[in-house]
Amino acid sequence: MSTLVVIAFDDEYKANEVLIQLLKLQREHLIDLEDAAVVVRTKEGKVKINQTQDLTLQGALGGGFWGLLIGLLFFNPLLGWAAGLVAGAISGKFTDIGIDDNFIKELGQTISPGSSAIFTLVRQATPDKVIEEIAPFGGKVLRTSLSKEDEAKLQEALNRGNAASQSPIPSEVTTSSETTNS
Repeated sequence: MSTLVVIAFDDEYKANEVLIQLLKLQREHLIDLEDAAVVVRTKEGKVKINQTQDLTLQGALGGGFWGLLIGLLFFNPLLGWAAGLVAGAISGKFTDIGIDDNFIKELGQTISPGSSAIFTLVRQATPDKVIEEIAPFGGKVLRTSLSKEDEAKLQEALNRGNAASQSPIPSEVTTSSETTNS
């Protein structure tokens, strides 16, 4: 069973940065993402959704292949390919797997303008290593299917990341060492 985790950020770009980090972790086999989406609410209040799975394209490619194959059987491969391409694209457009699009839109409307959120559906993960890698980004857990205890641990790690990113950094660090030769 997959686990849903939605984290909001005070920055329009932070959710995309976290998604990139999660994709790197997926290549290292530390997390297995079933689906992910990034929602950005611009300063003007417009909600933009970026899904990681383009089902329209996948449907078009699959439909084009099957249409071409059927077209070959009836001696008109070009017509079969075109019909399959259109049918596959339409079916892909209206197919929804993973995170529900309406849920993403509704929750995307609740984040403040100039912010972003990442929606992840995780098949399995190595939680301690994944949390360690995403904690520096900070954020606030909006929704999750984790247990209350695990959700609290995740939020605590993100809070530490928020605190670290907001701590003042000295403008100058000077080190002085004098050596005297006698």
